[in-house]
Amino acid sequence: MIPGDGIGKDVTTEAVKVLRAVADVAGRGLDLEMLPWGADYYLETGISMPPNGYAMLRDDFDAIYVGALGDPRVPDMRHARD
Repeated sequence: MIPGDGIGKDVTTEAVKVLRAVADVAGRGLDLEMLPWGADYYLETGISMPPNGYAMLRDDFDAIYVGALGDPRVPDMRHARD
């Protein structure tokens, strides 16, 4: 999961509750890994995701849940575009 920015984090938190409830009803396991690749990460590190980010997403996960991205502190929205 990439929770996103602003309201994306709030919506993602609630969506995870729904996903876990559905998984429980269906008797299925649900393993989630939170990845911090939003505006805060970009502003702290200067990169949108680590160099192996795309390979990790492609090779290590069955699905990717991405919350809304966008933050006025990053005027060109580079982190969302990347």
